[in-house]
Amino acid sequence: MPLSTGLRSFRRILLAAACGALLVGCTTTKDPATTGSIGRGTVNAVNDAAKMREAGNKKGAADLLAREVAKSPKDKGLMLHYGLALADAGRSEEALAALSRAHDPKRPDWRIMNSEGAIFDQLGRMTEAQARYQAALKLKPDEPAVLSNLGLSLALSNKPVEAETILRRAVANPAATPKMRQNLALVLAIQGKYAEAEALARQDLPPEQAAANVKYWKESLGTAKAQPAKPVTTAKPAAATAPKAAKPAASPAPAAAAPPAMPDFDLRS
Repeated sequence: MPLSTGLRSFRRILLAAACGALLVGCTTTKDPATTGSIGRGTVNAVNDAAKMREAGNKKGAADLLAREVAKSPKDKGLMLHYGLALADAGRSEEALAALSRAHDPKRPDWRIMNSEGAIFDQLGRMTEAQARYQAALKLKPDEPAVLSNLGLSLALSNKPVEAETILRRAVANPAATPKMRQNLALVLAIQGKYAEAEALARQDLPPEQAAANVKYWKESLGTAKAQPAKPVTTAKPAAATAPKAAKPAASPAPAAAAPPAMPDFDLRS
């Protein structure tokens, strides 16, 4: 089966992982590097919006910060949080506009560039995404969060070998997160390196969960081959259909444990 077909099968998983970059450690106002010039009057609103996003109320978080932005339209730190909330709510174009207003030419911020790259990846504009990641890396060389996102973007661009190289750099950093290792495991699986992918996944996941993830990835890559066989055996004997219905049921378990769903990635990459 051509590799490009497998990559298309993984596109949704890869995009979900890329979405994790949108929070880039900006969920609270404790980090001065990510809060910029946020005034005291907006701190509570930013923290409340972060809690809303974590609880799944993405629209409410964006609306809350929109009201704060109306009061302080020149606050670049606030604009950064607003842009991230918009992206998290699926309002990508508006998010890019907000993030462009968050830029301070005197104090370029790699986190903004990293977030812009993730949004471009969501929009399928991988060339622009990778340019933003490279710009971020000039400001913050070897930053694992940026390297991880660049690796995912390269995988989306059907460049799994390059993606693996970049993700290995990210994982080699002491600050690498479990999510970054799972991203590398995913890219290894895309190339058919299932044994290595499972060994890497086991560093952070229980053996059963790691095996289930790799099994799910492997079956996804084999979907195109499996589908032609099913119509031939779709004669209505109940015994033949029952086992086939049972196998797809294995995908919900890995989906719950799938790398993109881990909050650790959302908060730190």
